[in-house]
Amino acid sequence: MELSYRTIISLLLLFLSSSITNAEDLEDPSSSSSSSSSIISRFQRYLQINTAQPTPNYEESTQFILSQAKSLSLEAQTFEFVQSKPFILLKWPGSNPNLPSILLNSHTDVVPVEHEKWSHPPFGAHLDSLGNIYARGSQDMKCVGMQYLEAIRKLKASGFHPLRSVYLSFVPDEEIGGHDGVEKFVDSDVFTNMNLGIVLDEGMASPSEDYRVFYAERSPWWLVIKATGQPGHGAKLYDNSAMENLFKSIESVRRFRASQFDLVKAGLKAEGEVVSINMAFLKAGTPSPTGFVMNLQPSEAQAGFDIRVPPTADPESLERRIAEEWAPASRNMTFEFKQKANVHDKFGKPLLTATDSSDPWWDLLEEAVRKANGKLGKPEICPGATDSRYFRELGFPAIGFSPMANTPILLHDHNEFLNQDEYLKGVDVYVSIIKAYASYVEHTRKEGSKDEL
Repeated sequence: MELSYRTIISLLLLFLSSSITNAEDLEDPSSSSSSSSSIISRFQRYLQINTAQPTPNYEESTQFILSQAKSLSLEAQTFEFVQSKPFILLKWPGSNPNLPSILLNSHTDVVPVEHEKWSHPPFGAHLDSLGNIYARGSQDMKCVGMQYLEAIRKLKASGFHPLRSVYLSFVPDEEIGGHDGVEKFVDSDVFTNMNLGIVLDEGMASPSEDYRVFYAERSPWWLVIKATGQPGHGAKLYDNSAMENLFKSIESVRRFRASQFDLVKAGLKAEGEVVSINMAFLKAGTPSPTGFVMNLQPSEAQAGFDIRVPPTADPESLERRIAEEWAPASRNMTFEFKQKANVHDKFGKPLLTATDSSDPWWDLLEEAVRKANGKLGKPEICPGATDSRYFRELGFPAIGFSPMANTPILLHDHNEFLNQDEYLKGVDVYVSIIKAYASYVEHTRKEGSKDEL
């Protein structure tokens, strides 16, 4: 078919016009930048930045987050409470700064990987034919940090303006305790001036169709028990040798662990409601070039235990058990805590956030998730520890929530992944939550009762 010169010119002009329109769409947050493919692409870019401890690429991750903030016209600040550990704080100002603000917290660091154990490169963000995105951080918790940003992108495109100020924090070191990040942040003037009302932080994937939600968490106690005794020949029997005394302690710990685990196995308590204890290391023996000296009983032996204490437990009773049963001085034993997080807040109350009608934040969350066609499961105590504890210690309400339903729990596991459809649905869930929280006007701060805000 032959085309006239005029027809060719018309087609060329149509093509150029279409190209210009497409280029403009790329700059319009209400068009292609909010498309599903663009949202997934940005998530993959964040996942591809290797922020694994102990040497996270903070420089690249910081630049990426700041570029996203710039594209959304969010106010941005970067702090280093500790050198080379950037703390990013973004702000979407509300029209009524007198109302307590909202903080959406996430951490940029992830745990290390064993590359050879993964079916896809752990920092490749591979998208397979089922829509699963494989990457370290896909569940814990780069997904949530990006969902916050994508939700704000959608809200801005819809013309929504918040009454309450919305803050987003991207913190550097949650995976190693948060001591140089959130722990220092909550003790700063920056935090004080935020006029905080509620914190949303990470939760956990749910294999069922209901989202998991956490109103508290267990506090980590890292305990080292040390036994001493008379050294001697490997063939001689001694009373109260270092190894014998340590074995007695380990057996006592094992019995206690079994009693707690039995409650979980019987369905009487959830995992987060019992004291868990697991031996993390055993150190004993006299080294030799080929291993250990076999005919010598050592004079010292140590064992380390990772203990997690729920806020409903009696910490004083547990400490007495440690001193009297697990490491009694009468058996030449001592103990020390490498870490001992608080179980109660600064007011002496258990580190819990209310999850009933007395707490407007909880009602708003539940209703917002429902409006987004989701459902919350029964509120739980998180079995692990997150940065939420630092906010709860000051009396602020903090809720752990990661919108990942129908998803196997793969936090810190090999082949961690999140399906793109679940990720996109989670964005819409946060659209609903942020809109509900940022629009809420009926409640103001009451001094001395931050947990009821």
